[in-house]
Amino acid sequence: MPSTTAADPKLAIDGGSPVSDAMINMISVKLTDADIEAATGVLKSGMLAQGKHVAEFETRFAEISDARFGAACANGTCALSLAYEALFDAGDEVLVPGWTYVATASMVVARGATPVFCDVDPHTYNLDPADAERRITSKTKAIAATHLYGCPADIEAIQAIASKHNLRVIYDAAQAHLATHNGKGVGAFGDAITYSFYATKNMTTGEGGMVLTNDEATDKQVRLLRSHGETSKYTHEFIGRNYRMSDIEGAIGCSQLDRIQSLTNRRREIAATLDRALGDIAGLNAPQTIEGDEHAYHLYAIRMDPSAFTCDRDTFIKALNAEGVGTAVHYPKPLHDQPCFAEFITEPLPVSAELATTLFCAPIHPDVTNEQASMIAQALAKVANAYRK
Repeated sequence: MPSTTAADPKLAIDGGSPVSDAMINMISVKLTDADIEAATGVLKSGMLAQGKHVAEFETRFAEISDARFGAACANGTCALSLAYEALFDAGDEVLVPGWTYVATASMVVARGATPVFCDVDPHTYNLDPADAERRITSKTKAIAATHLYGCPADIEAIQAIASKHNLRVIYDAAQAHLATHNGKGVGAFGDAITYSFYATKNMTTGEGGMVLTNDEATDKQVRLLRSHGETSKYTHEFIGRNYRMSDIEGAIGCSQLDRIQSLTNRRREIAATLDRALGDIAGLNAPQTIEGDEHAYHLYAIRMDPSAFTCDRDTFIKALNAEGVGTAVHYPKPLHDQPCFAEFITEPLPVSAELATTLFCAPIHPDVTNEQASMIAQALAKVANAYRK
């Protein structure tokens, strides 16, 4: 086997040409002419603040997600903040996964509540229900579970735990547009479901977020919180926020909804190609879903078995980059290693810690061509063979 100590990863593999001469990028952000026309139409109208386009966007997004109500807001972090403020109180304990983006837990702290970090499943990368249940105390009031990378969490188990212990459930679906559970959109489950429409998400409004719910009282509370607790003009029943979405963003969102299904289908086609390839590459594990669930593939996260290779994850992905395949690490630290949560850490989370050194993501955005998907598969096999023990 070639030496794995060379400075150039290409040379470390075979000294030959890379699989792709041009880098296959991890992300691709594009607005269509229809998106731009939707935005400029609002700009020309002069009616820029939250209005009819936001209302249409809320209704349509709730419908495609199988939720009754949708309240748009400024971004995905604001969506979490609104849902948390509506559903639990300062001083409460909230179960959160140790492996997710920081906002899932940081907004618990911002609410004045205590995040209780739980480990995750090594195959879906989502909250481990058994680990979460053993951490429940008399102060536990809610579960904040992530549909990470677009993969639905174990909804059946989480809802069963919530019912047994009388807990609220908030699902952070920032990366899970059009993910499904047993044929229904993930918006059908939980007390609130939050989304992000950041530029790199499966659909975007530039920034933007939304809180979905199936409870009318929760929707009303979120809407009041979103706009200064205002029940009528200049009458404020309680302290709220200004987390509103502009009509420019709402119009872009409506335009993007016209093609979100086809874009999601394309992500799933690319994932199927990569799944088949990884089935033949020992030591690299494709993302998995629970039976009956459908992944939205915001990211295609591959788990590397370090015992199968002579290199670590970082060396492996440098070699993939040299082959013309972009990569990303989501995330370099689990939450229980983040300095901002130091006061809340009580015990190790071994799976979350392991994922921080073994997980990496390969390109899966809709602009990846069939040829490029094959190149990604070839590069994964080539690098794996070069560093095989």
